Amino acid sequence: MYKVLLADDELLDLEGMKQFIPWSELGLVVVGAVNNGFAACEVMEKQSIDILVTDVNMPNMSGLELARIAIDKKPDVRILFVSGYQDFHYVKQALSMKACSYLLKPMDDDELILSLRQIVQDLETEEKRREEEEQYYHMKPMARNDLLIRLLQGELTWERPDGIAKIAVSYGLDKLAGPLRTAVLEMDDLEWMQYGDTQSATATGQNLEVLLKEINEVILGHEMGYCFRLSRQRVAVVMHGQGMNDRVYAMFEEVTSRLSFSVTIGLGEPVQDVSQLPTSYKQALEALDGKIFFGKGDLINYEDVRRAPELSDAKTLDIRLDALFKAMSEYNLVGIHDEIENLFQTVSTLRSRATIYNLAMYIIFKLDQYLHTLDEDLFEMLGMELHSLDIVLKFEMMGDIRSWLVRKVFEISEKIRQRENSKNSKLIREIMNIIRERIQENITLKDIAQQFLFSPNYLGHLFKEEVGKSFSEILTSMRMERARELLKDPTLKIYEVANLVGYRYIPYFSRQFREAYGMTPMDFRKRE
Repeated sequence: MYKVLLADDELLDLEGMKQFIPWSELGLVVVGAVNNGFAACEVMEKQSIDILVTDVNMPNMSGLELARIAIDKKPDVRILFVSGYQDFHYVKQALSMKACSYLLKPMDDDELILSLRQIVQDLETEEKRREEEEQYYHMKPMARNDLLIRLLQGELTWERPDGIAKIAVSYGLDKLAGPLRTAVLEMDDLEWMQYGDTQSATATGQNLEVLLKEINEVILGHEMGYCFRLSRQRVAVVMHGQGMNDRVYAMFEEVTSRLSFSVTIGLGEPVQDVSQLPTSYKQALEALDGKIFFGKGDLINYEDVRRAPELSDAKTLDIRLDALFKAMSEYNLVGIHDEIENLFQTVSTLRSRATIYNLAMYIIFKLDQYLHTLDEDLFEMLGMELHSLDIVLKFEMMGDIRSWLVRKVFEISEKIRQRENSKNSKLIREIMNIIRERIQENITLKDIAQQFLFSPNYLGHLFKEEVGKSFSEILTSMRMERARELLKDPTLKIYEVANLVGYRYIPYFSRQFREAYGMTPMDFRKRE
């Protein structure tokens, strides 16, 4: 609803306008109806009006004077004059104030309604135009952002016949001229800040906006280029101009000194033409990958991460892994540390993030194979699931990955030693395997005891002593773990899952599942 103020010293005309004009149908609301200019000014102090309908000739303050005050307060206010005078002097002044209409008394209601409809139409058109302008200015940075990303990725060139050059001019990108250089800035520790923490994720988004703001201020201050968002953790900078290379390090030092969080910068080499920017951008990304070797919170030049000698072949790695497994079986903690150190030293000269991650996963894969020869399970020993290995990809430093592996191998070596020292460990492992194989049966401790020629009481005591839990607790735990995996298969009905893990009574199965995971099987399936 647009707001209307009525001002007329003739009370009958004022009351007639209030009563006989269908304001709400026109999309209007009368916020004031006064009989003098001073009262109208008081209304305008409290309300921002869109339309002023005023008599031209009022005592003390004329409608023309009131209109000037209204325009001073809101330049785009619409003025509609009504008057009993057809004096050209009044009409001329009204026209000079760009009045929307000048109606003579006695007024015809239809004439006033027609004028108001035209004003409403003009207001709606103007509002739509403003919205489109706001949307354009909101979208313009996003469009420029997209244009620059596509340029860096080699999807665009200025010479294309589809108007890219013209679009570039509209965004001010036509000023890009050699020498040019690309940098990519990344907020450090992002994966850890966001891992399972909504508040941290929000803070990360705020930090990215701070980073963009600070870079923009510094870049514009040096008149050196453009910055734009690449992802939720990265910002790219395209720099240009003579003397750029002499100032680039000081510029980024200025950026990082303003921030309350750590940022690592990868810097590509200078190029002479816009068409070569993708090369500099690729180099900046490779330089940033060098963080895994060089550390966080620093500026890394592409020259420093160029590839060194090729990786040793798989045979060499397997020899080192055999030495690692030997140290592990002997509970030689110093040997474990040294062998993992040697493995990472083998690939450290490659300066490739992917190679480090691949090596870590290869070690885990071979470790799992080795443990199977001992009738052990890697994930069972570590108390983790396969998807938990994603943690390796969240480490940003090679040293962090190496330390994590050393700790896990220490842990496995300790458990192997404990189990070898226990004369009953093999028996317990056999029983656990039998439970897995017969999990859908109504298996009992008595059944297992008869199979191994023990009394149920003795076997129950032995089980508790070796595992730390009773037979029934272990059986329930294994059934619930298996049920959780089966529930991920949408083709299986819940009663079928219950049957496959040894439950014939659905409410009992549901109650035990809730006790184990804090939700019913149905709720668990919905979350999956």
